[in-house]
Amino acid sequence: MNDDLTLPTDAEFRILDVLWRRGPQTVRQVHDIVRDGWTVRYTTVLKILQNLHEKGLVSRDESARSHVYETTVAREWATNGMLEELADRVFEGSAAKLVMRALSSQQASKAELEEIRDLLDSLDGEG
Repeated sequence: MNDDLTLPTDAEFRILDVLWRRGPQTVRQVHDIVRDGWTVRYTTVLKILQNLHEKGLVSRDESARSHVYETTVAREWATNGMLEELADRVFEGSAAKLVMRALSSQQASKAELEEIRDLLDSLDGEG
C-alpha cells in the first residue's frame, strides 16, 4: 500500500467505484450515475472529486470546459487498505477474525467457498 496516500472515506469510495467501473468521467456523468442509488447533490459530487484530487487519488484533465476525472489508484490498493484498517480497528489486527466474522454473517455461494478453499490451499503451500 502506498503510505503517502490517504484512504478514501465511504463517500469517496462510492465515487471511485464509478470511475473504476466506467473509466474517466465528468462531474455531471458521475453525478448522474450515483444519484440513482444515493441522494446527493451535484455540488457534493464536485467537492468529493476535488477532495479526491487533492488526496492524489484521482487526476483531473482540465483541457475541456468540463473537467474529466480518472482514478490514479487501483481498486485493490483502496480495498486492501480499508480491510487492514477494519481488521486493526475492529478485529484486533486479526485477519482470521475478520474472515470468520464475514463468513458467519453472509452466506457464501459454493463457488465462493471453493475460491476461498483454493486461496487457503495456496497460502498453506507457501508456508
